[in-house]
Amino acid sequence: MKKKMSNRDKTFWAVIIPVLILFFTFNTLPMIKGVVYSFTNYKGYGSYDYVGFRNYMDLFTDARVGKSYLFTFKYALAGTVLVNVISLIMALGLNSRIRCKSALRGIYFVPNILGGLVIGYIFSFIFTYILPAVGNTFGIGFLQNSILASEKYAWIGVLIVGVWQAVAMNTIIYISGLQTVPQDVYEACMLDGASKWKEFWTVTLPLVMPFVTINLVLSTKNFLMVFDQIMSLTKGGPAQSTESISYLIYKNGMDGGQFGFQSANAVIFFLVIVAISVFQMTVMNKKEEQL
Repeated sequence: MKKKMSNRDKTFWAVIIPVLILFFTFNTLPMIKGVVYSFTNYKGYGSYDYVGFRNYMDLFTDARVGKSYLFTFKYALAGTVLVNVISLIMALGLNSRIRCKSALRGIYFVPNILGGLVIGYIFSFIFTYILPAVGNTFGIGFLQNSILASEKYAWIGVLIVGVWQAVAMNTIIYISGLQTVPQDVYEACMLDGASKWKEFWTVTLPLVMPFVTINLVLSTKNFLMVFDQIMSLTKGGPAQSTESISYLIYKNGMDGGQFGFQSANAVIFFLVIVAISVFQMTVMNKKEEQL
């Protein structure tokens, strides 16, 4: 005799089935179609022909694609290091015995709530009008021109915005990690006469290493996929000096008639991010075992 489905099972399937349908429709299906288009000369409209692996081979000879990868890796490396160093320092400060600790944590989390485009447009106004005005008023040479107009230094402006927004989430994760460290361990360090620096390297860092791993993987992935800050601050300029891979895929795929070619670029980029994340997890897990 067939077992009757309980109300709990019915509720479970009533919730999970629509979620699976939505996830497949708006995530899995577009990804599959993108992989299919990567083997075509599709322009984003009209008919198309299959070209095999030609798009993938052309990626390795396209100078613009290579330049965007170099910029993205440079940006991600600098951003990941800065965010994790700043976040850990701030977490150590917020986790100590200071007044208004809860209020400060809320304030520090505000940048993560705001949208990337909104923050980008605000900082674009600051870099373009406010800082040059301050530079002209006080005769500060390096502030008199917008950093976003400099082919050499525009990426630093983008980096400042990206780091400022990313620090919030990483700080919260580090605070959560620091709260898992037993207080009696610190008391033992005090009795041994260990300095704060030695206490950090021998006690705090090894015990929060799983949280360091999480932050490194997440921040690297987010910086590699930078788009909002590029869109709102520089649009890839000047002279394509701040053109990230994500922005190149969007711009040339949607507006440049390279939908198939940029779909192949997106597939390669996805594999690169997965490979970097797996490498980070493997190295950091070994580090955790050693500590």
